[in-house]
Amino acid sequence: MSEFFGSVWWLIVSLGVLVTFHEFGHYWVARRCGVRVLRFSIGFGRALWSRRGKDGTVYQIAMIPLGGYVKMLDEREGPVPEAEAHEAFNRASVWKRIAIVAAGPIANLILCVVLLWAMFVIGRPDYAPVVGQASGIAETSGLRAGDRIDAVGDRATPTWMEVQLALLPAALDRQDVALRVTDERDRDVVRELRLSELPEDFDQRRIAPAIGLWPRHLLLPAVVGRVEPESAAWGVLAEGDRLTAIDGSPVRVFEDIGPLVQALGDRGGQAMVEVERDGERLALEMTPRRMELPDGRGEYWAFGIAPPRDLPLPPKDAMQQYGVLASVPAAFHEVGHLTGQLVGMIGRAFSGRVAIENTVAGPITIARAANTYAGQGPAWYLTILALLSLSLAILNLLPIPLLDGGHLLYYLIELVKGSPVSERAMMAGQYVGLALLASLMGLAFYNDILQLVR
Repeated sequence: MSEFFGSVWWLIVSLGVLVTFHEFGHYWVARRCGVRVLRFSIGFGRALWSRRGKDGTVYQIAMIPLGGYVKMLDEREGPVPEAEAHEAFNRASVWKRIAIVAAGPIANLILCVVLLWAMFVIGRPDYAPVVGQASGIAETSGLRAGDRIDAVGDRATPTWMEVQLALLPAALDRQDVALRVTDERDRDVVRELRLSELPEDFDQRRIAPAIGLWPRHLLLPAVVGRVEPESAAWGVLAEGDRLTAIDGSPVRVFEDIGPLVQALGDRGGQAMVEVERDGERLALEMTPRRMELPDGRGEYWAFGIAPPRDLPLPPKDAMQQYGVLASVPAAFHEVGHLTGQLVGMIGRAFSGRVAIENTVAGPITIARAANTYAGQGPAWYLTILALLSLSLAILNLLPIPLLDGGHLLYYLIELVKGSPVSERAMMAGQYVGLALLASLMGLAFYNDILQLVR
């Protein structure tokens, strides 16, 4: 239940911050353009708190914290005294209306820059981008355990998170990418990661495992946590045993065991397994047996052991941090990079290169992510808050009626034709916008439920 309440809390906080800045952008520019603001609301529905300011605007916090709005004086929404008509939104010039509508997304862009600047100043702790184990595509591309990935293409990767983010678009496009690597001998080398060899049905939510790339910090110690009954290890190995070698080949981590046992089974015969138990070194004879895969689609050679559960992760050993001044260009550069990534993901979604369940996140997924990031420290929470702010800005600029981008489209048409869009055309656009937004929300909730089921 603590995770549930934590997720709800961080969702409310995150949406509150993002919506407040977005709506404040509309409000601030509207006032500067001489348009009267009647109501500034954070949330929808019945007001939980409200007060009227000296400027006549009612400021309120409403019951449903999933958005907000700025209501301006407008003759299309009700009668307006002639003495106040000059303050109506519909009487403002088209350029002023464009500025007022665009101010919301721009405010989110500015907030994104500020949040990323603060994140870089505080410093975001992470894990070093060191390969723990390479198999499949990663291994055939020349990557080895101990390699440090310094860059993916032109993108520097000082942390493992940066490696994953940089690999994501190339993997989705199945495009080979060059990795700049420092190997265990401290030599600078370039490896071409052959992502074009990824299968069509690879799991887009787990890019690194699909490539066969395992980070050093996620590798498990070669310690026995459980022995399957009636398996090859039953009665030979015990919980807590640390495997150090199999048939003369050294074992460093638990992930080394599988390939060695598979090769041993293919050769046939017994093997000596070296084990540390209670401070003593033992040499035990074992013969692997065939076991069924968890999905029931075949068999494999195995000893029948599993690693310990719920092992804590090692301490983070990398820090992405800059000085106060150096963080300014770093924040702007990061916003540009993330914008390109998000726009690219939208394009891939329309082209079908991204699975439908990975396209749009709903409130449940956002809440869980915000709670997870907040639990890792302030820098990580600022990271996801910046990403959400940027996503909100881009989403609102889509040319969909009811969104800011839809209104901007109307005003651009007005500039071209020299007169406002007709009421009939605007009403038709509203219905189209409602249908599109309803579909988008339905997809978001579908994805949320799918993630929960999984």
